[in-house]
Amino acid sequence: MTSPNLKIGLFAIGLDTYWPQFSGLKERLEGYLTIVETKLTAVHPHIVNAGMVDTTDKAFEAGSLFRKEDVDVIFLYVSTYALSSTVLPVVQRAKVPVIILNLSPEAAIDYASFNSMTDRTKMTGEWLAFCSACPVPEIANVFKRTGIQFHQVTGMLHDDPECWNEIKEWVEAAKVANVMFYNRLGCMGHYYSGMLDIYSDLTAQYAHFGGHIELIEVEELAALRKEVSKAEASNRMLLFAEAFDVQPDCTKEELEKAAITSVALDKLVKKYNLGSMAYYYKGTGNPDNEEAISSIILGNSWLTANHIPVAGEYEIKNAQAMKIMDTFGAGGSFTEYYALDFKDDVVLMGHDGPGHIAIAEGKTKVRPLGVYHGKVGKGLSVEMSVKNGPVTLLSVVEKTDGRLMLLVAEAESVAGPILQIGNTNSRYKFPIGARAFVNQWNAHGPAHHCAVGVGHIFSKISKLGHLLNMEVAQVC
Repeated sequence: MTSPNLKIGLFAIGLDTYWPQFSGLKERLEGYLTIVETKLTAVHPHIVNAGMVDTTDKAFEAGSLFRKEDVDVIFLYVSTYALSSTVLPVVQRAKVPVIILNLSPEAAIDYASFNSMTDRTKMTGEWLAFCSACPVPEIANVFKRTGIQFHQVTGMLHDDPECWNEIKEWVEAAKVANVMFYNRLGCMGHYYSGMLDIYSDLTAQYAHFGGHIELIEVEELAALRKEVSKAEASNRMLLFAEAFDVQPDCTKEELEKAAITSVALDKLVKKYNLGSMAYYYKGTGNPDNEEAISSIILGNSWLTANHIPVAGEYEIKNAQAMKIMDTFGAGGSFTEYYALDFKDDVVLMGHDGPGHIAIAEGKTKVRPLGVYHGKVGKGLSVEMSVKNGPVTLLSVVEKTDGRLMLLVAEAESVAGPILQIGNTNSRYKFPIGARAFVNQWNAHGPAHHCAVGVGHIFSKISKLGHLLNMEVAQVC
């Protein structure tokens, strides 16, 4: 997962009054700040460190620095007690999410050693080095009263994997938010007529995620297909043979059509600098367009596996969900309910069209279909199951008030019989059971599509929701 545009702001807070009173305290705390910066840099290299902010003047300077450097998120390291007046101007000026790092230098004060000190001034200085928790309520109070959203990580500077994993997840969530802000989503074709749940307010997508949405005509893809050389098509067929398990009943003619379309898709992606795409088109009455769309599945599966997720049926909300999952490194395959298996207490889920072959259990099969159910055309399709093990489902839900929310469930992809119909399909077991999952998931009113990825990543998606100021609901 890369995000070259992401910049992280970092500063520590202290109180300038302390420095002449307690020799070495400032230098000690600045050393702690260096440790925080080093650990953050290991997660993401672009850190803007404003140093120790211990006066109001420095606070205004730090806020201006962060704004000038265009940071996406700020980590506020609380090194000791500090006045809230040295914090507020920083975050007010920067106007980005802030995460308070309440990190103790050690697991506990060495009480025996501390109490054996004979110089009470030195004792106070030693205590202040452990005093990071002290000003956090004051800072939280001021942030609340001034309308600043904040988040907290409480733990230790050293030997605290739980704490630093949480900080890492905040950085990963910030990366995803940044990628979504700069992402270019292509929308090719039109909605599937009558599928009312997938209709989306495009401006709402801009409002919540940023980015750019490019509306693309299918004729552009059809025209690009005519520019594909025989050598390009042949090379893509070789790639298909390596990437997929092409079944013997797939004809060379259909494979060549799919290869031409795949190369044309790459050219389309390059033309518009796309990071994701949603598509659907009937194609009736226009042979060039119909052939482009009916031969699109392998190319779109290849794009999806290479970090350009493609959602069918013009499901824009789900293209966003797939991009989020893929940017988290979890994959993100297009899916919907297929059936309920009450005997094994699993939900069968999958979809026709493209699949995320990089998260498949084994090699993805390519099968010929005589008809695409509910769609015009016939041709090659992919059949795969998501890797067995932990998975996460994500849906971008458009609510009745027009705002978007993130709906999440964690489950297990389990082995067992699947439908060998040339579609992606998997068996998912939920900790609350299939019946309860279906009822609770549906109660939130999502569209019938969602994205599935590998691993349990609700905690990361929750942090993304906080950064984007979006509601996040977890079913299980």
